[in-house]
Amino acid sequence: MSEKENKVTDLFKIKYPIIQGGMIWHSGWRLASAVSNNGGLGLIGAGSMYPDILRENIQKCKAATDKPFGVNVPMLYPNLDEVIQIILEEGVKIIFTSAGNPKTYTETLQKEGLKVAHVVSSTKFAMKCEDAGVDAIVAEGFEAGGHNGRDETTTFCLIPNVKKHISKPLIAAGGIALGSQMKAAMILGADGVQIGSRFAATLEASSHESWKNKIISLNEGDTHLTLKELAPVRMVKNKFFHDLEKLYDTGRNVEALKETLGRARSKRGMFEGDLEEGELEIGQVSALIKEIISVEEVFQNLLKEYREVKSFDL
Repeated sequence: MSEKENKVTDLFKIKYPIIQGGMIWHSGWRLASAVSNNGGLGLIGAGSMYPDILRENIQKCKAATDKPFGVNVPMLYPNLDEVIQIILEEGVKIIFTSAGNPKTYTETLQKEGLKVAHVVSSTKFAMKCEDAGVDAIVAEGFEAGGHNGRDETTTFCLIPNVKKHISKPLIAAGGIALGSQMKAAMILGADGVQIGSRFAATLEASSHESWKNKIISLNEGDTHLTLKELAPVRMVKNKFFHDLEKLYDTGRNVEALKETLGRARSKRGMFEGDLEEGELEIGQVSALIKEIISVEEVFQNLLKEYREVKSFDL
């Protein structure tokens, strides 16, 4: 693709409008710094880190790259004020927030010189982000892995609708792993893309090797969006998933769902490699990911595919 600046590259001072999703248990300093060093925007995933671990990852990322990087902060997690304080103390300049009210921290963070992007799954919430004054909006389709929206709106439907209602830089997320998909998202109105699943299956991702190998074995239909009663999440249909689904046979009992979820199920699956009893979060696009490669190779493939996409006259 052209290195000409657009809204996203100009905002974050990066070479390519490619943002790496701040995925829990995947997005440590190695992945974030590698993405930034290759011209994108790397994000450290604070959602799976205790505050001291987050600080360590920020410091190591600063040592590993002189390029811009940021931190992804799901606002539903505990220790939120402490996490924000660490981000400020360590001089991070970019933050992506999700799963909460964008008004909560946006003004405070911007006064400290940070650029703030917020992740949404609907046009309604994108408009609320615009009203809250965020610097960029990530519109994430139903295809995405991990925590997701309840409306099940696909990226192809979401992006053009959001584009009609906002003026801020728009970043498309959900179902993007190929350069052709990136170009399609930008044709629909996105200024850039956020990619998660493709970066989950890289050498630099901090997730367990067994989980990475599981990702590249997945096919269409191997993931499903569930747990709408709590916080919708797309996960692999393994034993843990089916144990959850059995609870629906006796009704939608929220307390039973919480008890089955227990604690640290996602860590058990994606970080420790328990492919049966752990929670395995990944997007539908995993069916297109068939090899574990380096971040550098991901960028090479994305850019090559993007440039090779042909347009056809009717």
